[in-house]
Amino acid sequence: MNRDAAAAGDRSPQPVADGSAGGPALFARFAYPPNALGLCGPHDHAALLQAVAEPGVEAVAELRHLAAQFTGAWPYLQLIAAANSIEDPLDERVVAAYWIGNNLLAAVPASWLADQAEDRFRRIAGPRFGQVTTAVLHGGRPHHNFHVFNVYPWVGLLRGDRTGEPLRVLDRCRIRPAQVQAVEPAAVTVATTKVVWDGEQLGEQPHMERLIWQRDGYHLGARPQVGEWVAAHWDWVCQPITPSQAATLSRWTQHHLAIANLLRGADG
Repeated sequence: MNRDAAAAGDRSPQPVADGSAGGPALFARFAYPPNALGLCGPHDHAALLQAVAEPGVEAVAELRHLAAQFTGAWPYLQLIAAANSIEDPLDERVVAAYWIGNNLLAAVPASWLADQAEDRFRRIAGPRFGQVTTAVLHGGRPHHNFHVFNVYPWVGLLRGDRTGEPLRVLDRCRIRPAQVQAVEPAAVTVATTKVVWDGEQLGEQPHMERLIWQRDGYHLGARPQVGEWVAAHWDWVCQPITPSQAATLSRWTQHHLAIANLLRGADG
Protein backbone atom coordinates (compact mmCIF):
# COMPACT_ATOMS: atom_id res chain seq x y z
CA MET A 1 0.00 0.00 0.00
CA ASN A 2 1.22 3.49 -0.76
CA ARG A 3 2.47 4.99 2.51
CA ASP A 4 1.10 8.43 1.65
CA ALA A 5 -2.31 6.88 1.06
CA ALA A 6 -2.03 5.01 4.35
CA ALA A 7 -1.21 8.21 6.17
CA ALA A 8 -4.26 9.81 4.59
CA GLY A 9 -6.46 6.98 5.85
CA ASP A 10 -7.02 5.34 2.45
CA ARG A 11 -8.66 1.94 3.17
CA SER A 12 -9.30 0.93 -0.44
CA PRO A 13 -8.57 -2.77 -0.98
CA GLN A 14 -5.51 -3.82 -2.95
CA PRO A 15 -5.15 -6.93 -5.13
CA VAL A 16 -4.57 -10.04 -3.06
CA ALA A 17 -1.04 -11.33 -3.42
CA ASP A 18 -0.21 -15.00 -3.86
CA GLY A 19 0.54 -16.58 -0.52
CA SER A 20 -1.32 -15.76 2.67
CA ALA A 21 -1.10 -14.99 6.34
CA GLY A 22 -2.25 -18.54 7.09
CA GLY A 23 -5.31 -18.93 9.26
CA PRO A 24 -6.12 -15.22 9.63
CA ALA A 25 -6.17 -14.74 5.84
CA LEU A 26 -8.17 -17.93 5.34
CA PHE A 27 -10.74 -16.64 7.80
CA ALA A 28 -10.94 -13.31 5.97
CA ARG A 29 -11.53 -14.94 2.59
CA PHE A 30 -14.66 -16.68 3.83
CA ALA A 31 -15.82 -13.87 6.12
CA TYR A 32 -15.59 -11.11 3.52
CA PRO A 33 -18.67 -11.90 1.34
CA PRO A 34 -21.30 -11.54 4.10
CA ASN A 35 -19.32 -8.73 5.70
CA ALA A 36 -19.40 -6.78 2.42
CA LEU A 37 -23.20 -7.17 2.46
CA GLY A 38 -23.38 -5.75 5.96
CA LEU A 39 -24.59 -9.04 7.46
CA CYS A 40 -21.87 -9.65 10.05
CA GLY A 41 -18.58 -8.41 11.40
CA PRO A 42 -17.09 -4.91 11.51
CA HIS A 43 -18.35 -2.08 9.32
CA ASP A 44 -15.07 -1.53 7.44
CA HIS A 45 -15.23 -4.53 5.11
CA ALA A 46 -12.54 -3.09 2.84
CA ALA A 47 -10.11 -3.59 5.73
CA LEU A 48 -10.43 -7.35 5.31
CA LEU A 49 -9.28 -7.21 1.69
CA GLN A 50 -6.57 -4.71 2.53
CA ALA A 51 -5.14 -6.91 5.26
CA VAL A 52 -5.21 -10.05 3.12
CA ALA A 53 -3.33 -8.14 0.43
CA GLU A 54 -0.43 -7.37 2.77
CA PRO A 55 1.07 -10.55 4.24
CA GLY A 56 3.27 -8.69 6.72
CA VAL A 57 3.19 -8.62 10.51
CA GLU A 58 0.93 -5.57 10.66
CA ALA A 59 -1.59 -7.16 8.30
CA VAL A 60 -1.77 -10.32 10.40
CA ALA A 61 -2.39 -8.24 13.51
CA GLU A 62 -5.16 -6.37 11.69
CA LEU A 63 -6.76 -9.63 10.52
CA ARG A 64 -6.71 -10.97 14.06
CA HIS A 65 -8.34 -7.79 15.35
CA LEU A 66 -11.05 -7.95 12.68
CA ALA A 67 -11.72 -11.68 13.08
CA ALA A 68 -12.55 -11.31 16.77
CA GLN A 69 -15.34 -8.90 15.80
CA PHE A 70 -17.26 -11.63 13.94
CA THR A 71 -19.41 -12.53 16.92
CA GLY A 72 -21.11 -15.37 15.07
CA ALA A 73 -18.00 -17.24 13.95
CA TRP A 74 -15.43 -16.32 16.60
CA PRO A 75 -16.87 -18.38 19.51
CA TYR A 76 -16.98 -21.46 17.26
CA LEU A 77 -13.29 -21.00 16.46
CA GLN A 78 -12.50 -20.70 20.16
CA LEU A 79 -14.49 -23.86 20.86
CA ILE A 80 -12.79 -25.93 18.15
CA ALA A 81 -9.36 -24.73 19.27
CA ALA A 82 -9.98 -25.47 22.94
CA ALA A 83 -11.35 -28.96 22.25
CA ASN A 84 -8.23 -29.80 20.24
CA SER A 85 -5.73 -28.21 22.67
CA ILE A 86 -4.78 -25.59 20.06
CA GLU A 87 -3.89 -22.26 21.57
CA ASP A 88 -4.73 -20.08 18.58
CA PRO A 89 -8.38 -19.87 17.40
CA LEU A 90 -7.01 -18.64 14.05
CA ASP A 91 -4.75 -21.63 13.56
CA GLU A 92 -5.28 -22.60 9.92
CA ARG A 93 -6.55 -26.06 10.89
CA VAL A 94 -9.18 -24.52 13.16
CA VAL A 95 -10.34 -22.04 10.53
CA ALA A 96 -10.58 -24.79 7.92
CA ALA A 97 -12.59 -26.94 10.32
CA TYR A 98 -15.20 -24.22 10.75
CA TRP A 99 -15.60 -23.16 7.13
CA ILE A 100 -14.89 -26.42 5.28
CA GLY A 101 -14.69 -29.26 7.80
CA ASN A 102 -11.92 -31.57 8.99
CA ASN A 103 -11.18 -34.07 11.76
CA LEU A 104 -10.95 -31.36 14.43
CA LEU A 105 -14.75 -31.20 14.53
CA ALA A 106 -15.00 -34.75 15.86
CA ALA A 107 -12.98 -33.80 18.94
CA VAL A 108 -15.53 -31.20 20.11
CA PRO A 109 -17.71 -32.75 22.86
CA ALA A 110 -21.41 -32.33 22.24
CA SER A 111 -21.79 -31.02 25.79
CA TRP A 112 -19.35 -28.18 25.03
CA LEU A 113 -21.29 -27.13 21.94
CA ALA A 114 -24.58 -27.41 23.83
CA ASP A 115 -23.23 -25.26 26.67
CA GLN A 116 -22.04 -22.65 24.19
CA ALA A 117 -25.44 -22.70 22.49
CA GLU A 118 -27.06 -22.12 25.88
CA ASP A 119 -24.88 -19.09 26.52
CA ARG A 120 -25.19 -17.60 23.04
CA PHE A 121 -28.57 -18.46 21.62
CA ARG A 122 -31.21 -19.04 24.33
CA ARG A 123 -32.17 -15.37 24.50
CA ILE A 124 -32.24 -14.72 20.75
CA ALA A 125 -33.75 -18.09 19.73
CA GLY A 126 -36.63 -17.91 22.20
CA PRO A 127 -39.06 -20.80 21.69
CA ARG A 128 -36.77 -22.27 19.00
CA PHE A 129 -33.90 -22.75 21.43
CA GLY A 130 -34.87 -26.35 22.15
CA GLN A 131 -34.30 -27.16 18.49
CA VAL A 132 -30.74 -25.84 18.65
CA THR A 133 -29.81 -28.09 21.55
CA THR A 134 -31.62 -31.02 19.96
CA ALA A 135 -29.62 -30.46 16.78
CA VAL A 136 -26.44 -30.76 18.84
CA LEU A 137 -27.68 -34.02 20.39
CA HIS A 138 -28.36 -35.35 16.88
CA GLY A 139 -24.77 -34.77 15.80
CA GLY A 140 -24.51 -31.06 15.07
CA ARG A 141 -20.91 -29.87 14.95
CA PRO A 142 -19.37 -26.37 15.14
CA HIS A 143 -19.29 -25.97 11.38
CA HIS A 144 -20.60 -22.89 9.57
CA ASN A 145 -23.31 -24.96 7.86
CA PHE A 146 -24.54 -26.12 11.27
CA HIS A 147 -25.06 -22.47 12.12
CA VAL A 148 -26.89 -21.86 8.83
CA PHE A 149 -29.26 -24.85 8.93
CA ASN A 150 -29.64 -25.50 12.65
CA VAL A 151 -29.24 -22.16 14.43
CA TYR A 152 -30.48 -19.46 12.04
CA PRO A 153 -34.30 -19.13 12.00
CA TRP A 154 -34.64 -19.44 8.22
CA VAL A 155 -35.48 -23.17 8.14
CA GLY A 156 -38.39 -22.53 10.49
CA LEU A 157 -39.75 -19.90 8.11
CA LEU A 158 -40.26 -22.37 5.26
CA ARG A 159 -43.99 -22.80 4.95
CA GLY A 160 -45.80 -24.21 1.90
CA ASP A 161 -44.91 -22.10 -1.08
CA ARG A 162 -43.64 -19.15 0.98
CA THR A 163 -40.01 -20.04 0.50
CA GLY A 164 -38.40 -17.22 -1.49
CA GLU A 165 -36.25 -15.27 0.94
CA PRO A 166 -35.63 -18.04 3.51
CA LEU A 167 -34.52 -20.45 0.81
CA ARG A 168 -32.33 -17.83 -0.85
CA VAL A 169 -30.53 -17.05 2.40
CA LEU A 170 -30.02 -20.72 3.26
CA ASP A 171 -28.55 -21.35 -0.17
CA ARG A 172 -26.26 -18.33 -0.34
CA CYS A 173 -25.12 -18.25 3.27
CA ARG A 174 -23.91 -21.85 3.42
CA ILE A 175 -20.38 -22.65 2.29
CA ARG A 176 -20.60 -24.83 -0.83
CA PRO A 177 -18.15 -26.62 -3.11
CA ALA A 178 -18.16 -25.68 -6.79
CA GLN A 179 -16.16 -26.88 -9.79
CA VAL A 180 -15.01 -24.21 -12.20
CA GLN A 181 -16.35 -24.61 -15.75
CA ALA A 182 -15.32 -21.31 -17.36
CA VAL A 183 -13.33 -18.25 -16.32
CA GLU A 184 -14.17 -14.67 -17.32
CA PRO A 185 -12.26 -11.49 -16.45
CA ALA A 186 -14.26 -10.97 -13.25
CA ALA A 187 -16.50 -14.03 -12.86
CA VAL A 188 -16.54 -17.79 -13.18
CA THR A 189 -19.19 -20.28 -14.19
CA VAL A 190 -19.30 -23.20 -11.77
CA ALA A 191 -21.09 -26.51 -11.37
CA THR A 192 -22.42 -26.69 -7.84
CA THR A 193 -25.71 -27.36 -6.06
CA LYS A 194 -28.54 -25.21 -4.81
CA VAL A 195 -30.72 -25.74 -1.77
CA VAL A 196 -34.27 -26.77 -2.68
CA TRP A 197 -37.50 -27.28 -0.73
CA ASP A 198 -40.18 -29.78 -1.75
CA GLY A 199 -42.79 -28.56 0.69
CA GLU A 200 -41.66 -30.91 3.45
CA GLN A 201 -37.88 -31.29 3.32
CA LEU A 202 -34.74 -29.49 2.29
CA GLY A 203 -32.34 -30.99 -0.21
CA GLU A 204 -29.80 -30.12 -2.89
CA GLN A 205 -29.92 -30.37 -6.66
CA PRO A 206 -27.28 -29.75 -9.35
CA HIS A 207 -26.98 -26.15 -10.40
CA MET A 208 -24.87 -23.95 -12.66
CA GLU A 209 -24.15 -20.39 -11.59
CA ARG A 210 -21.79 -17.47 -11.98
CA LEU A 211 -19.65 -16.31 -9.09
CA ILE A 212 -17.48 -13.26 -8.59
CA TRP A 213 -13.77 -13.90 -8.34
CA GLN A 214 -12.65 -10.30 -8.61
CA ARG A 215 -14.19 -6.85 -8.51
CA ASP A 216 -12.37 -3.73 -9.69
CA GLY A 217 -9.15 -5.74 -9.73
CA TYR A 218 -9.48 -6.85 -6.11
CA HIS A 219 -9.97 -10.50 -5.23
CA LEU A 220 -9.88 -12.94 -2.36
CA GLY A 221 -7.46 -15.39 -3.93
CA ALA A 222 -5.67 -16.40 -7.08
CA ARG A 223 -7.43 -16.51 -10.47
CA PRO A 224 -9.53 -19.71 -10.58
CA GLN A 225 -8.63 -22.37 -13.11
CA VAL A 226 -11.04 -24.44 -15.20
CA GLY A 227 -11.57 -27.84 -13.61
CA GLU A 228 -10.46 -26.91 -10.10
CA TRP A 229 -12.67 -27.01 -7.04
CA VAL A 230 -13.39 -23.84 -5.08
CA ALA A 231 -15.39 -22.98 -1.98
CA ALA A 232 -18.08 -20.34 -2.40
CA HIS A 233 -19.85 -18.08 0.08
CA TRP A 234 -22.72 -15.87 -1.03
CA ASP A 235 -21.71 -14.72 -4.53
CA TRP A 236 -17.92 -15.01 -4.20
CA VAL A 237 -15.21 -17.56 -4.82
CA CYS A 238 -13.37 -17.69 -1.50
CA GLN A 239 -10.65 -20.28 -1.81
CA PRO A 240 -9.43 -23.13 -4.04
CA ILE A 241 -10.02 -26.47 -2.32
CA THR A 242 -8.96 -30.03 -3.04
CA PRO A 243 -11.42 -32.67 -4.30
CA SER A 244 -11.16 -34.27 -0.86
CA GLN A 245 -12.13 -31.00 0.82
CA ALA A 246 -15.01 -30.59 -1.63
CA ALA A 247 -16.30 -34.03 -0.65
CA THR A 248 -15.89 -33.23 3.05
CA LEU A 249 -17.76 -29.96 2.68
CA SER A 250 -20.57 -31.75 0.85
CA ARG A 251 -20.81 -34.35 3.62
CA TRP A 252 -21.08 -31.74 6.36
CA THR A 253 -23.72 -29.89 4.38
CA GLN A 254 -25.79 -33.04 3.90
CA HIS A 255 -25.30 -33.98 7.54
CA HIS A 256 -26.70 -30.70 8.84
CA LEU A 257 -29.48 -30.64 6.24
CA ALA A 258 -30.54 -34.08 7.48
CA ILE A 259 -30.66 -32.81 11.07
CA ALA A 260 -32.76 -29.81 9.99
CA ASN A 261 -35.18 -32.11 8.18
CA LEU A 262 -35.38 -34.46 11.14
CA LEU A 263 -36.26 -31.65 13.51
CA ARG A 264 -38.85 -30.22 11.12
CA GLY A 265 -40.43 -33.66 10.92
CA ALA A 266 -40.52 -33.89 14.70
CA ASP A 267 -42.25 -30.53 14.84
CA GLY A 268 -44.82 -31.69 12.34
